[in-house]
Amino acid sequence: MFTFVRGIPDMIKKTENITLELKTGNIVKQHDTDAIVNAANAELKIGGGVAGAIHSAGDPELEQLTRPLAPIKPGEAVITEAPNLPNRFVIHCLGPVYGRDEPADTLLARCYKNALTLAEENQLESIAFPAISTGAFGFPMKDAARIAIQTVLDESKHAKSLRFVTFVLFDEKTYSVHAEVLKSLEI
Repeated sequence: MFTFVRGIPDMIKKTENITLELKTGNIVKQHDTDAIVNAANAELKIGGGVAGAIHSAGDPELEQLTRPLAPIKPGEAVITEAPNLPNRFVIHCLGPVYGRDEPADTLLARCYKNALTLAEENQLESIAFPAISTGAFGFPMKDAARIAIQTVLDESKHAKSLRFVTFVLFDEKTYSVHAEVLKSLEI
């Protein structure tokens, strides 16, 4: 099923347990999700890209909440409240730096799995992900999209509270790659 918003098609797929959506947008402006996921750095501080956008909106309170949880390792995730944001929580994931943190595929999948586990543990119904590790961390977009979407689909089979997962993708190119991957998967 496709819906058109702002001239860019949002792709929506339904599985037995969840609705999965792909859309372009700003991760900080997701008013309809319980949690957003931060593509965090190890120290859980303001950075570039997604971490910069989320911390710019949530700081200084968000930095105070993350400080005692740092550092985290690639593949790990932690959860905090979401001060100054329209969501209840921020789940902070450290994705792997491609070519340095190995095995990169496993660590990236673990990042998504750990975020989904935290969502379930906190009985969240909805979560929004960015394209973790695909910016400054250099993970090839198509490989990262395949890992992210497949991990979400695999983990959704065990979902109890989670009903809606969206990938909020920064631009049309990133969206197109994710849409191509989603179309190629058997659901």
